[in-house]
Amino acid sequence: MLRSVDPTGELARALADAGGAGAPREWSARLRDLLREELVRGARELGEARTGKDAPIALGVAASDAAVVAVLPLPPELRADVGAVGERGQLLAAVAVERLVEAAEPGPADGPGDLVLALGSHDGFLALSYPAADPDWSADYAREALDDAVGTIDRLRAAAHLLPAHVLAVEDLRPPIGTTHPLRVAEAVTRLGGSPLDEESLEALEPELLRVLAPSGAAPRAHDDPDPRRRVMRRILQRLDGMGKWGGYHTAFDHLARGFAGNERALAYEVGEELLAAGLLEQKPSVGQRHVYLSTRRAGEIRRLIDEGVLPPGL
Repeated sequence: MLRSVDPTGELARALADAGGAGAPREWSARLRDLLREELVRGARELGEARTGKDAPIALGVAASDAAVVAVLPLPPELRADVGAVGERGQLLAAVAVERLVEAAEPGPADGPGDLVLALGSHDGFLALSYPAADPDWSADYAREALDDAVGTIDRLRAAAHLLPAHVLAVEDLRPPIGTTHPLRVAEAVTRLGGSPLDEESLEALEPELLRVLAPSGAAPRAHDDPDPRRRVMRRILQRLDGMGKWGGYHTAFDHLARGFAGNERALAYEVGEELLAAGLLEQKPSVGQRHVYLSTRRAGEIRRLIDEGVLPPGL
């Protein structure tokens, strides 16, 4: 029986032969080609039932002049469109942001102006960049931390590789589009001491997140709506928006009633069903319970409902 070649191993062997992160520039083309092969394979396998089943997919990490950079097998369109990747890819991106922020040690964020995550592209794949005082140390930490963290994502095997900076050609770095883009939320949560993949952490930090992210619609605006049903509806949407629950970043349906008491709690469940029926929320079946998230296709209507109380057709 023929043994399959492990492309991740080939990249790792070439890196070792070249001298690791300190490899000279004459190795750039070879390492870039091997990285691209791995990113193409990783992007393909992220659409399969199991990712990295035969060999872990590769993630790239490097130190730039003033930042730590990661390259993932995801499309750069994720910067603007959360729906550009599937759930496993979304989780991978959130984990990568969390580990880059931890590696850079920026301290807590006090407001939206303090959030500095930038997204761009390398060779047609998503690049994440985060300012770091000591990029070499941060890159080394991020590589090890990513290796550990990806093991928590179901049906995913991945390995992070510490690359020379000259192997990466990162371009078009800009912030995520949208005040509550899930990767912006991931940065904010991490800087507040939580984890973007921990639902309890997000719940506990919700008031601080609203302050740091400055999401759509001031909180008092929704809370002061005189119509009870619409008020609950706006508060639910505003809360999910503030936690970055868009396009697959989901929460348990039962959590929609958190923060409500008495009759409003029962109304929150009714309203949740209405939002699902109207298509403003979408549903993901999960083990033992229902999970929901905001529909990226209805983002404009969701924003108008949160900000102005304008009910879309179907509500």
